[in-house]
Amino acid sequence: MKIVLLDAATLGEDLSYGAFEQFGEVVVYASTCKESFMEHAEDADVLIINKYKLNATNLPSLQHLKLICIAATGFDNVDLEYCHAHGIAVCNVVGYSTQCVSQVTITMALALCTHLGEYTSFVRSGEYTKRGIANCLTPVYHEVAGKTWGIVGFGNIGQQVGRVAQALGCRVLVNKRTPIDGWECVDFDTICRESDILSLHVPLNADTKNLLDEAHIAMLKRDAIVINVARGAVTDEAALANAVKEGSIAGLGVDVYSAEPLPKGHPFESILHMPNVLLTPHMAWGGYETRVRLLGEIAKNIESFLQGERRCRID
Repeated sequence: MKIVLLDAATLGEDLSYGAFEQFGEVVVYASTCKESFMEHAEDADVLIINKYKLNATNLPSLQHLKLICIAATGFDNVDLEYCHAHGIAVCNVVGYSTQCVSQVTITMALALCTHLGEYTSFVRSGEYTKRGIANCLTPVYHEVAGKTWGIVGFGNIGQQVGRVAQALGCRVLVNKRTPIDGWECVDFDTICRESDILSLHVPLNADTKNLLDEAHIAMLKRDAIVINVARGAVTDEAALANAVKEGSIAGLGVDVYSAEPLPKGHPFESILHMPNVLLTPHMAWGGYETRVRLLGEIAKNIESFLQGERRCRID
């Protein structure tokens, strides 16, 4: 059994892959390009990938491949139809990043609500010392208690954000396909119109692509804050950038982009410098404990497959 990890650099540099050695030979590559794909993957029985794309253009060349383990919950990088048709098992990992992504979501929202970046810059620049006044209270900020926090997508992460938002004293609105007891569930138009903070936690699919489009962005309050830790393409990124520049929303926090890494010419280039914008490099899922948990779940998926069981199978 040969297990090959194609893009270890996307998982950080501080992890050990020794847990996989119980199943056979383990080969770890920091990255794999199109030209090196065959050299890296040709003899693999199991491929572990995070961001590398596997589809009908490269999978037919892998005669030994039996299992693909995705080091993530999302599976848009793997052609599931091809895998199903050709008997290749595919596993993802569900629920491993709930605490970490919700933590970053809350952190972004609170930092934007309280203008922490601007206040920190005021001190760092020396202006606080020069001003000679014991405090500075501009820009004005407000308590989040009593505000309305809208959550779009209410899986594990959305529910954890909802619990924390309630603990902070927020009214929580939920938008999901099937209403859930115990939460105030509303349609998408309503959640856009009523939210002071709107956070997105939906997978990317045909129904959610461009979900927060220009028309719905126009429904948002002028003092609304938008947080996207889902997938970049669930929003109209150009319309979001324009909304920030025009002052039609108060703040924007984004960890995910329609193209990653953030490419030259992306609409967000024009708002990088703005104090009410927080852009992070798709890191919300990746706390150390989270990544260790991820590898442990992948090992369980491989063990289950070898025992003829179905665990986290999506093929």
